[in-house]
Amino acid sequence: MTPTTHCFHCGDEFSTEQAPTLVTIDGHAREFCSGACARIGRLISARGLDDFYRFRTDPAGRVSGTATHSDWTSYDRAGVQREFVAAEDDGSHRAQFLLEGVHCAACVWLIESAVAPLDGVLDIAVDPVTTRTNLHWASDRIPLSQIFEHLSALGFTPVPYTQDAAEAARRDERRQALRRLAVAGLGMMQVMSFAVALYLGAWSDPAIGEYLRLISLLVATPVVLYAGAPFFRSAWLGIRTRSLGMDVPVALAIGGAWSASVYNTFTGQGEVYFDSATMFVFFLTGARYLEMAGRHRALSLSAALSTHVPRVAHRLRGAVAETVGTLELETGDQILVHPGQAVPADGRLRDRRASVHESLLTGESTPVAKRQGDQVIAGSVNGGQPIHLTVTATGANTVLAQISGLSTTAAGNKPRLVATADRIARYFVAAVLCIAGATYAGWYGLAPERAFEVALSVLVVTCPCALALATPAVFTVATSALAGRGLLLRQPGALQAMSEVTSVVFDKTGTLTGDEIALAQVELFGALDEQQALAIASALESRSEHPIARAFAQSTATAEISDFNVSQGAGVEARVDGQTWRIGSYAYVDALTAAETSCAGWQETGDQRYVYLGSQEGLAARFALTERPRPGADEVVERLSALGLELQIASGDTAGPVQRLAHSLGIAQYHAGLKPEDKLEFLHALQARGERALMVGDGINDSPVLAGADVSIAMGAGTALARHTADSVLLGNSLLPVADALETSRRAMGIVRQNLTWAIGYNLLAVPLAATGMLAPWMAALGMSASSLLVTGNALRLGRAPAAPASKTASTSSCCATRKSALPI
Repeated sequence: MTPTTHCFHCGDEFSTEQAPTLVTIDGHAREFCSGACARIGRLISARGLDDFYRFRTDPAGRVSGTATHSDWTSYDRAGVQREFVAAEDDGSHRAQFLLEGVHCAACVWLIESAVAPLDGVLDIAVDPVTTRTNLHWASDRIPLSQIFEHLSALGFTPVPYTQDAAEAARRDERRQALRRLAVAGLGMMQVMSFAVALYLGAWSDPAIGEYLRLISLLVATPVVLYAGAPFFRSAWLGIRTRSLGMDVPVALAIGGAWSASVYNTFTGQGEVYFDSATMFVFFLTGARYLEMAGRHRALSLSAALSTHVPRVAHRLRGAVAETVGTLELETGDQILVHPGQAVPADGRLRDRRASVHESLLTGESTPVAKRQGDQVIAGSVNGGQPIHLTVTATGANTVLAQISGLSTTAAGNKPRLVATADRIARYFVAAVLCIAGATYAGWYGLAPERAFEVALSVLVVTCPCALALATPAVFTVATSALAGRGLLLRQPGALQAMSEVTSVVFDKTGTLTGDEIALAQVELFGALDEQQALAIASALESRSEHPIARAFAQSTATAEISDFNVSQGAGVEARVDGQTWRIGSYAYVDALTAAETSCAGWQETGDQRYVYLGSQEGLAARFALTERPRPGADEVVERLSALGLELQIASGDTAGPVQRLAHSLGIAQYHAGLKPEDKLEFLHALQARGERALMVGDGINDSPVLAGADVSIAMGAGTALARHTADSVLLGNSLLPVADALETSRRAMGIVRQNLTWAIGYNLLAVPLAATGMLAPWMAALGMSASSLLVTGNALRLGRAPAAPASKTASTSSCCATRKSALPI
């Protein structure tokens, strides 16, 4: 037989007659099976990353050869990047992709260590479980193809991450978990039936007893080695990296029970614990399956939405519509959406009116009325006549794709409380191992024949699974529940921070007031007529995302605009047909006009809200606006007041409209005429007196105060989500999810406290019972597993929607919302 050896990189066996390629790794000559593996070994060694080979848990796998630069250049094309690359405001880009060839945490370390130093790579993070990779890079300094080429040179193949790929990965994870659970369940039932026979006296016939032991061994072995394999892999990795995770005592307990049982089976002495080992594996696998199901539900919102984005679109070329793939659409294309069809890309409405269903995104079943210039989100369904849109975003730049990205990012982040629980669990693992060792030593001196059994019971009963699951399970379920109600948590600590809120500060325009801002009156001053004034105002507001811009969306803006500039909380300025114009507050416009033509006599009084238009030549027009409270705002105020929260309004609007709105909603404290910096100063004053403040704003003009709040919520639908500094984003037009979030956060933290109290109390009670020999190993396995299932099931209660408050406000708010949506605008 020809002698063989194994490749140091991929682990494949090859004949020693084949001259191996030698590469020095960490000071030792290693044998590689091929030039491809040797090239990767040299690259790893040259970059000083030899620790990869020391810490990996599995060989890297066969390398068929690394791709050349020409193989990756197609990924620099905009059409290819559209589905998985999103542009940032600063010109950088973010991409999500999967990596084939990642086998363990050492692979993740190698990738991040080798790619992060590349010039132009701003950040890279790889999920070791799903291999999903988040890359942030400056495209003007390094092309995506060069990064992909570098990854390929390391032996990893990038595959663009899409919802289809994500769903396939989740489906594969569920399938594997179900297989392991089925093997563990069937095996446990069989072994338990054999164990009952042994407990009831099958030992009276030694032949039958030996037979039952052997059968139990045959049935328990695949349960331990297949269904329990994830516990052993995780424990081995933790030991190699000197990080004690909760799988270390789990693996020791399962492996120890099985090994001792195998030894006692063949020697015919002592007890066997196959029943305890299989029960342990089954219940732990079941608890983790429930945790995985909750995690998948947390990502199901974006996945469900993506399936409703059509694969084809009707692009207009003149008066002719052509059918093209959705990914072929470009910004600026004109598209046609027929009644009942889903919108393929984000776009601006060209028609005067339209009605679309956004229930998949917001959870609201009532059709949403759109006006000319309004944004229509990909995935919405056209509920009326055919509509025409101008494409504003496609692929990964759509609101839908940003929601998906935020969801996956949030799911991968750990809240502060979860991270703290993980750290405590690691110390607890060390304590468990010490207690089990001390118990074994004590019983070995008293009754050596029972030392292993009692130590095994201690190891099993004190497994920190319940402690480790107590907190993350609650956060996962709560995040999923809020996403289903229309609130997306972006930051990992948002839920915990919401539970500590004592004061809620609302912006007025676009937050407490709805999108139905209308132009009531135009007053002219100077040479412009009404049509000209509206045209200039429409041109200035065409690039603004402030809610007031909607009032001018129906005007046709054909003027050329340049030098556009936004002054937060004041207005906008731009050159229109070569002349500088401003639209906004009186003070802002008056600062541009010449002193001799100042518009001091035009300054507003009373309750009416005005927006001014002027140039350096003087005031040109004053526009009177009307606005209504957002549907459901009164119910939100009632529910938040019932929680004992202090409610306030901080607005840049004048005192009259702010006072009128505050009185109508029952908010006692309000502050008007605040600039963004004034709002931030007001918020800091609240915090200085010990308040924990939640800020609810429109997401763009309120960016500074949203960032400065203890926790913040932005009205996010239809705006650039990636630009928000808020911790969470409302996906619809209703404010009701704000009350849902604060109520859910308090419930969540209450359940966290219940879970932690149970986990700690259970261990304080169970350890003395196990250490004194009062608990058999199978009892310990049952108790520990029941404890894990209890905390998981308790967390799943958050997924059930609480009963709707039975109030007059609640019933009338819904009714009014329906009537308003049906009214002509």
